[in-house]
Amino acid sequence: MSGRLAVAENPAIDPSEDRPMIATDIGTAAPSPAEVYDARFVPALFAQWAPTVLDCADVRGGQHVLDVACGTGVLARAAADRVGPQGQVFALDASPEMLAVARRHAEAITWREARAESIPFPDSRFDRVVSQFGMMFFDDPVAALREMRRVCRARGRIAVAVCDALDHCAGYAVLAELLHRLFGPGVADAFRAPFALGDRARLLALARSAGLDQAEVSVHSGTVRFASIDDLVGAERACAWTLGGLLDEAQLDTLLAEARVSLRPYADADGRVTFDMPALLLSA
Repeated sequence: MSGRLAVAENPAIDPSEDRPMIATDIGTAAPSPAEVYDARFVPALFAQWAPTVLDCADVRGGQHVLDVACGTGVLARAAADRVGPQGQVFALDASPEMLAVARRHAEAITWREARAESIPFPDSRFDRVVSQFGMMFFDDPVAALREMRRVCRARGRIAVAVCDALDHCAGYAVLAELLHRLFGPGVADAFRAPFALGDRARLLALARSAGLDQAEVSVHSGTVRFASIDDLVGAERACAWTLGGLLDEAQLDTLLAEARVSLRPYADADGRVTFDMPALLLSA
């Protein structure tokens, strides 16, 4: 999930290093924002969707597959397992920090830094083109879909996953209302951004504008799982597509105190948080 850098930027990151680090007061290295994304959001939300997206795209052994806005590579790695040694997987993302983490997971995949609106591959290069939870952040979703169509072979398939509407994701809807009450519409709207394409008619209109006249949209069930309410809130604060850089420490403390009450219905006896989070899959 990374149309652009999907984590909070930090001026202490050294862009010359393959493994970006964050300086701390005691001279040790904390995880980079991309590493936080990989360690917290991938298992909590994104890893579960890779088989669904690949099934929707009908990814099989021996195929050549492109993952657009690959983030730290969870979908690309699952695709590599599907296509096997006779296939090839390429993955691109606009964030070098995300790609640095992705390369550590799987060097055999070809990772490229590029925007979805300008895919650096020739026409009809791939059997399948996939993307999960990145299109909501593209500067120009129609241009990105046109590019996916361009690099996909005539009898190939495209599958793109986006978050369903916020109203269909109860736990995050509660958090959005809490942010609005505590900090106003600006912060709440930033949090709502990932759900902006959660509308079947809008997705189909984007697809048709990109020349994907036979596109379909289907709804699929998923689940958000965090170790605790504090873990959920802390992870959201770390990522720029939601709360990254918007809350100071005092505001975070206020949010945590309120969230422990408002989100309690979604926590079990051990404090683990679970709620539904469906997705829309655009396929063509």
